[in-house]
Amino acid sequence: MTIIQSIKATEVIVPAKPGSLNSDEVIDSDSAFAKKFLTGERWTEFANQPKWIIQLTLANGLTGIGETYRSALGELLYEAMQQFVGQDVLKLNWRRLPVIDQRIYEAFESAVLDVVGKLLHVPVHQLLGGAYWEQIDCFGWTGRRTPEEAAQKAYEAMQKGHKAFKFKCSDDDPVRLWTEEIRKKCGDGIKILLDPNQRWTDVETTLRLMEGVDPSIMLGLEDPILHADVAGFKYLRETLGMPMYRHISLPYTQDIRDMIAFVRADAVDGYNINGSAYNSVLLAEIAHLEGKECWRGSEVDLGISETMGLHIAAASINCTLPSDLFGELVRTDDLIVEPIQFENGAALVPQGAGLGIELDYDALATYSTNQTLLAML
Repeated sequence: MTIIQSIKATEVIVPAKPGSLNSDEVIDSDSAFAKKFLTGERWTEFANQPKWIIQLTLANGLTGIGETYRSALGELLYEAMQQFVGQDVLKLNWRRLPVIDQRIYEAFESAVLDVVGKLLHVPVHQLLGGAYWEQIDCFGWTGRRTPEEAAQKAYEAMQKGHKAFKFKCSDDDPVRLWTEEIRKKCGDGIKILLDPNQRWTDVETTLRLMEGVDPSIMLGLEDPILHADVAGFKYLRETLGMPMYRHISLPYTQDIRDMIAFVRADAVDGYNINGSAYNSVLLAEIAHLEGKECWRGSEVDLGISETMGLHIAAASINCTLPSDLFGELVRTDDLIVEPIQFENGAALVPQGAGLGIELDYDALATYSTNQTLLAML
């Protein structure tokens, strides 16, 4: 009865809400960045790429659900689906599922743990070792903005109870003006995290852009310079007098071992972690042993992946920094029946069996591209 009978994958495109990414005036001219992160010059492509929703059904009729990262390849997805059909879900090694591609791995992990949780009548975070947290603080979030719109977005997040706001940025952005306008509008009510995605490249550029920025408004900087410059992270941490953070993103072909150089050098104050559940909890434990905090990263996801992220964050002992679970700010729909519940800027961790959510089949049909894959016994 615990044999995987079938897996169905449905391709969807869920567009971004108008005005939820960059300001209209902001055009991104960095073609290399746009190609690497699939953003486009106005970032509309960032949210509007296809994803796949998978439904894994057992012989007893129970179904688990999962969600791929953006632009996952259907060919690789179908190959993986065929690997799972016919297997006993209770005999799989949940830490090392038979999937190579990291942009589809988490979809299968989510579906497997969702259905196993339903079988055992426990939430997914219990399968990860148990929860430390019942709610997870979350960032407000947006892309690149004019100073006035940056202040307005931060103010809106503060009014909803968020304690921190995260901005994407490049070396073209007047970040000092952003922080000054935010201070005028929000006072001391919210902290700011700037995430250039390594686009400031080097220490010199970072020091120039941060000149005049009041450290007291800053939660810190995430990935201002190239990851290879571990000493540069450490120098910026000491020179700017504000926290520095490193993003460890396994779906972007990074490796757990990438963290080790930063641990040895004591180069950062914490980590943004995203990737598969068991690996993410492992990374959090490494950071905990270092005495550092972490948060759960994302990719402007839909409701399934964000809920999985909540379970991962709940099972991470040091996940005490605001997490990147903000799809509801950006997506027009999250494809789940009951959306993630927020209270004062924190997301409540579902306590039901498995993921504790239901797939919204009407929304799935609405946003489907009419591309489906099916593997079955």
